[in-house]
Amino acid sequence: MEAKRSTVLFAWLLMAPAILYVTVIVAYPLVDTFILSFTDASLKKTTNWVGWANYSKIFNATFAEVIIRTFIWTFFSVSLKMIIGTFGASMLNAAVPGRALFRVLTMPPWIVPMAIGIFMWGWMYNGQFGMISGLLQRFGLSDSPIAFLAQGSTAFWATVITDVWIGVPMVTLYMLAAMQSIPQDLYEAAWTDGAGRLYRFRRITLPLLVPSMITMSMISMISTFNSFDIIWILTRGGPTGETTTMIIDTYRTAIGSNKYGEGAARAVLICIFLSIFCVFYFRMTSRLSSGDKR
Repeated sequence: MEAKRSTVLFAWLLMAPAILYVTVIVAYPLVDTFILSFTDASLKKTTNWVGWANYSKIFNATFAEVIIRTFIWTFFSVSLKMIIGTFGASMLNAAVPGRALFRVLTMPPWIVPMAIGIFMWGWMYNGQFGMISGLLQRFGLSDSPIAFLAQGSTAFWATVITDVWIGVPMVTLYMLAAMQSIPQDLYEAAWTDGAGRLYRFRRITLPLLVPSMITMSMISMISTFNSFDIIWILTRGGPTGETTTMIIDTYRTAIGSNKYGEGAARAVLICIFLSIFCVFYFRMTSRLSSGDKR
């Protein structure tokens, strides 16, 4: 009995750092934010309980547009990163001359500090002296300078492209590692039977990459959904709110307008959305691991 108690105590001691970390760094801020979302907290000295008032302010036509825009921005960014990253990984995994050099060249977007990379894209998007507008005019594709970040439609896609540029290297390296873990015997057997490269990729590589693709897409989705730096540095949510996502709107409300209670309500809503995504992810991975195809 004494030995069992010692074992249990030792187990709790080993878990104590993790429990302390989760409690202090994760649980307490979440609970505090949830409580704050039911108040009118601001720069005022007094804080009053307002119940669901902050949440009722969220669900209006304007914020509905912000939610839809966030999902569209996340969908296109993650989809492009997964497609380009998987294609790039398959190219880097192929036996071609200079493969090691190509692998090194995939790293700069990831190595360069994010803020510097975003500022670089901001200069390229500039209508007067930006490289992209200049090339379009030089090749006769545009008669006048294009201020990409000053127009709603182009600004939205400019932020998507920048996010894809930053996120593709991580996806590429992750998918490359997943591809290299596939047994070569499968490819050799298929090659012996006369299967072409495209057939081997479609019948062997892609099916075995599905778990890794689901994991990577979930990681990328959470990161993209919460992406703040790219949009804020390039457009600050403009022009006319065309690039305002939920995280930008939350920052503007809580920090820009000092409405901490309303900002907390928006943060809670973001947490709910991401929690739903995580539940969906865990259900998908559990079905894959158990072989359930439903």
